[in-house]
Amino acid sequence: MIRFDRVSVTYDGAPSPSVQGVDLEIPEGELTLLVGPSGVGKSTLLGTVSGLVPHFTGGTLRGRVTVAGRDTRTHRPRELADVVGTVGQDPQAHFVTDVVEDELAYGMESLGLPPAVMRRRVEETLDLLGLNELRERPIATLSGGQQQRVAIGSVLTTHPKVLVLDEPTSALDPAAAEEVLAVLQRLVHDLGTTVLMAEHRLERVVQYADRVLLLPARGAAPVLGSPADVMAVSPVHPPVVSLGRLAGWSPLPLSVRDARRQAAPLLHRLPPTLAPASPTLTPAPPAFEARGSAIPASPAFEARGSAIPASPAFEARGSGGGAPGNGAAPGLLSRLLRRTPGTPEPAEPATGTPEDAPARTRNLGLRRARADVLRGIDLTVAPGETIALMGRNGAGKSTLLSTLVGTLAPTTGEVTVGGRTPHRTPPQEMVRHVGLVPQEPRDLLYADTVAAECAAADADAAAAPGSCRALVSELLPGVPDDTHPRDLSEGQRLALALALVLTGRPALLLLDEPTRGLDYAAKARLVEILRGLAADGHSIVLATHDVELAAELAHRVVILAGGEVVADGPTAEVVVSSPAFAPQVAKVLAPGRWLTVGQVAEALGTEPPR
Repeated sequence: MIRFDRVSVTYDGAPSPSVQGVDLEIPEGELTLLVGPSGVGKSTLLGTVSGLVPHFTGGTLRGRVTVAGRDTRTHRPRELADVVGTVGQDPQAHFVTDVVEDELAYGMESLGLPPAVMRRRVEETLDLLGLNELRERPIATLSGGQQQRVAIGSVLTTHPKVLVLDEPTSALDPAAAEEVLAVLQRLVHDLGTTVLMAEHRLERVVQYADRVLLLPARGAAPVLGSPADVMAVSPVHPPVVSLGRLAGWSPLPLSVRDARRQAAPLLHRLPPTLAPASPTLTPAPPAFEARGSAIPASPAFEARGSAIPASPAFEARGSGGGAPGNGAAPGLLSRLLRRTPGTPEPAEPATGTPEDAPARTRNLGLRRARADVLRGIDLTVAPGETIALMGRNGAGKSTLLSTLVGTLAPTTGEVTVGGRTPHRTPPQEMVRHVGLVPQEPRDLLYADTVAAECAAADADAAAAPGSCRALVSELLPGVPDDTHPRDLSEGQRLALALALVLTGRPALLLLDEPTRGLDYAAKARLVEILRGLAADGHSIVLATHDVELAAELAHRVVILAGGEVVADGPTAEVVVSSPAFAPQVAKVLAPGRWLTVGQVAEALGTEPPR
């Protein structure tokens, strides 16, 4: 169905090909999973199948890619639309209409399908993806995960022979991701659809794949094989594979079910006591209050603190495939925050009254379009505490973050951040207390170069010139000053946006889906950075569907459903008891409260596998 014949792609001005040496065939009716570290050319390879590379992106394509017998060099994307359906990393860039139902019908209308066929397929897709209740909703009012499902649905209605998907579950909650993957599997098994999918969250998808196509490094020859064979050599792999490598299991498990069948000997080797319930919460250092109050800011920072998308960021650091150690970023952050490196970290939780908390909500409610989005939210964030907000798409996580940063005013109840009411406080004052990195980091990036972004951030935060650039150098090494932000990958844009927000040194840092588009090594780097910030007294609240991130990082998990808090407690207590939000290690080693491979390795006295 898809044939790559000695394919290489070189973009204008690039010193070397992004992809080269691709010579293989993907058969009809199989789901092939494309994996590899960030920045190795996965999106480029997908683009050669849809015709976007080189017709839309530019660059030079050598060799030939044929899809259902059509040469993508001579057929432009519109001439492949009846054969190939494509969904990229950013669902918002995919939409043409304003309403969900219209978006599902648009592709079929472009192909001239009869109205009766269009109506039937729209109804089928609404049911398949659980979108029926959203059919008349404006797309702009949907959550990120809901928009992702609409983007996938708009491609499914045309019944393409080939589906090309780039990070299709990145913005979906675990249940919604399983629904989408079940639909894809049904298309493969029942209709013979060929699916080529790139995904970083391998714990969700690898067990569904018929084959895995690995791009091990930029420009390296690809490896195509069975999931088990490729995972045995892949630099990126899900936690269950890491656990299998640690325990010496053969064959390596690809799913929780496979791992549980081999887990008995490992359980006998582990201590009988339960693992630590959650990461240790450390109190803020004494200098923290002074640090958080001495920085004026200008109104221009309002746009920077209110809405950002997520993207693949820390590639230069994250391409090695191993878990990072104590790198330079925590040291730099310590210096910027005037914390003495090497200071022993207290193990006791931070103390203080709710009035001293960096953020607090009391009976918070918010109503939009005659619907209650939030109801009765009581939340207190302690200094140095990391909280993971979890819940299904549309549960109100992003809305809660927006009330904390002040872009939305509550309908009932109250919100205080740094002793101030966010929606009534000028942005130039709030920037000293709270910063938001939203789902779309591009919303914070408006300058033409990285250097210009950094200069603007220094001015907005009244920081010393070079402060932001120093952060960028640590979070995003190797990126020249004259690089345009749009030329950065998703993860790199996230790193840049995080540096812009940290320039203001806010006491409270909010992140919305921060690992969307990050590979495992880049995510590990982000975890180290956020741990360093928490140790320096910053409070962190992150809205995420990434259960593995919550297990690694969060002291506490708050689960929202229907705009209400349905669970709030230490990470292990909440996630271990939840089938939907438990990490893979917890499912394999239940009923013990082991959350991560690192915890297991430490208990066994060994190094975690890289």
